[in-house]
Amino acid sequence: MSADYLSSLNDSQKAAVLYNDGPALVIAGAGSGKTRVLVYKLLHLIRSGYDPRKLMALTFTNKASREMKERVAVEIGRDAYKMQMGTFHSVFSRILRENADRLGYTSDFSIYDTNDTKSLLRHVMKRMNIDDKVYRINAVQHRISMAKNQLISPESYAANKELARYDIDCRMPRMSEIYAHYAVSCKQNNAMDFDDLLFKVNILFRDYPDVLKEYRDRIDYLLIDEYQDTNFAQYLIARQLMGEKGKVFVVGDDAQSIYSFRGAKLENILGFSQSFPSSKLFKLEENYRSTQCIVNAANSLIAHNEGRIPKQVYSMNQAGEPIRLVGCLSGYLEAYTVAEAVMERRLQEHCAYSDFAILYRTNAQSRPFEEALRKHNIPFRIYGGLSFYSRKEVKDVLAYFRLIVNPNDDEALRRIINYPKRGIGDTTITRLNEIAHRTSSSLWSVLSDPATFLADFNAATQRRLTDFADLLAQLREAEYDSLYEQAADIIKCSGISADIFSDKSVEGISRQENLKELLNAIEEYAATYVEENGRKATLATFLSEVVLLTDQDTGQEDSQFLTLMTVHAAKGLEFKHVFIVGMEENLFPMIMNANEQGLEEERRLFYVAITRAKETCHISYAAERSRNGRTERSRPSRFLREIDAAYVQSRVPHEMLTESNDGDHLPTRFGRSDSFDTIAQPIPSRRKLVHISSTPVHQENAHHHQIGDLCVGDTVSHARFGIGVILQLEGEGDNAKADVAFSQVGNKRLLLRFAKLSKLESDPSR
Repeated sequence: MSADYLSSLNDSQKAAVLYNDGPALVIAGAGSGKTRVLVYKLLHLIRSGYDPRKLMALTFTNKASREMKERVAVEIGRDAYKMQMGTFHSVFSRILRENADRLGYTSDFSIYDTNDTKSLLRHVMKRMNIDDKVYRINAVQHRISMAKNQLISPESYAANKELARYDIDCRMPRMSEIYAHYAVSCKQNNAMDFDDLLFKVNILFRDYPDVLKEYRDRIDYLLIDEYQDTNFAQYLIARQLMGEKGKVFVVGDDAQSIYSFRGAKLENILGFSQSFPSSKLFKLEENYRSTQCIVNAANSLIAHNEGRIPKQVYSMNQAGEPIRLVGCLSGYLEAYTVAEAVMERRLQEHCAYSDFAILYRTNAQSRPFEEALRKHNIPFRIYGGLSFYSRKEVKDVLAYFRLIVNPNDDEALRRIINYPKRGIGDTTITRLNEIAHRTSSSLWSVLSDPATFLADFNAATQRRLTDFADLLAQLREAEYDSLYEQAADIIKCSGISADIFSDKSVEGISRQENLKELLNAIEEYAATYVEENGRKATLATFLSEVVLLTDQDTGQEDSQFLTLMTVHAAKGLEFKHVFIVGMEENLFPMIMNANEQGLEEERRLFYVAITRAKETCHISYAAERSRNGRTERSRPSRFLREIDAAYVQSRVPHEMLTESNDGDHLPTRFGRSDSFDTIAQPIPSRRKLVHISSTPVHQENAHHHQIGDLCVGDTVSHARFGIGVILQLEGEGDNAKADVAFSQVGNKRLLLRFAKLSKLESDPSR
């Protein structure tokens, strides 16, 4: 190891690495070199004479652990692999296997993942005659997980009156019984779930002091990464392992604590000095990732949080461009605005698609951006999640749509014949498949002719199958005034709505949002279809559109992609150009986090989003958004007003960000740094509009110069497509059409009787 191995550290990093006299808390601001400090701390400890075998480093991801170990190995060789390094769960599982007999297990116990846990819970609840339509499996699993993270045993859970009242309020009064039976079943199966790996270690150390002493003697120094994300169980293990030894080194950032829904306790990092009274605080405040403007903007935002450790993060990088703030007339236009901004930036700088990321608060928001990116031929990937139309709840609804359009679609029928659950099991489905194959019939033909095909089934099974066939037949024959009404009725009558909206877990709420977003997509599609085609959209036309949208074959496996992701998924990542979308009240911050503590975490989440950006950060919101089948007005997020206006480039007056939704004040495009005010006009020039059109329509071919009060060359506004210029008018009466070049979505041919175009003044400044 070279003698000057510390020379690459700045003064703050070096001070933290060199300090070995007691507990240390390192507050590492975004982009400040946290991993570097952990790696060099391990190197310095080994250089100072510590045995690598007696160093324990705990991380939250295998990737972080592997990276640190490899970087240490570059300096010291194979000795790096003697360190006790890994994720909390991997390190603690080794401790449990070494002492499994103390807890009544064998050393080869199984570890159940989330799917295993849910499967066992279903079995337990079935055995207890508990209805899983009332006790939603996700909610039950979440309750047990949170109890274990708080070190609440089944016995303590049953004795806790507050928990009992909460379960009664949630209409799950038998929750404690389920927890107890589940724990017994795990023990009988010689299995532990992920939460047990923390829970059982605490029990082991509590009940067997000799075991605790043994592991204390095995550890001379404990290092913990991402300390702000630790829960109570993890905190207590760290306290027990170190005792009075005080050789503990934790690194984290209170401003990036965003996982309370998983049980993370911000108090662990804020109260470190109380837990370890002799501790010393170090602050890493130089951000090596982002421009000065981005760092300063993030600082001004997070300063509004009261529950934090004060620090002043700074950057020595270039000043950089101001944060671009844009308000759009609708969520639909927001997506196209972002897609255009990506194209423009890429043309200017010749950067790769992988330099861009679009961040949103919930997965359900991805749908309009997926569509806009496809139509701009921008390759993208969904990070940490599925494409919107590939999500299970969306595919289940589409399967019902497919069956109504084409009842002979056996794949669709197999997908939903027992969803929501209607008592049609795998054995029954297997027999139906055999009959269909033997008679060369579709499954629908088999179900539609029970006298011929279902005589060998018992009465109860025949009833379930015929009830399902009758449901599909009724849905196929029903008449509706609109495609939206038909889709909503299918979702309701099928039972999908009741199934999804009864689940109040975090995962369940995400599925609910996706269902609502699907209905929003159908409403937008139907409105656009009638304007462009003069007739109502149908399930068949919608499904044809969806098939095209879900074809993501890029042709090259090594192509670079723009990234779409939630802010939670973006933590720890960085991109040159970041677009933060949907910055509206009740969306970001989420309405469910309206209390003070929830707002502070939402603000930290926004801080994380901003600090992912290296060079540019773009923020957008919409004045209107489709929700629950109707268009609703939106208010800009309160957080936008909290960013110092000196670091924001916007044509929206700062005081209006939480006080007005007047669309006339919304800049509609992200502008260039050198001429934002002229580029980001609310009404682009006609010449610019024609230039961006992918399929220009020549004005000299117009059949009419004027229809009604609309003339060729007029600037008009459309509720979804925004501002445009009329290029051509043709037709008579109900068949009158206008070709309009819109600034964000290109050319559209619209039937005037449906389009509801509003004529605007020619001078956009008036």
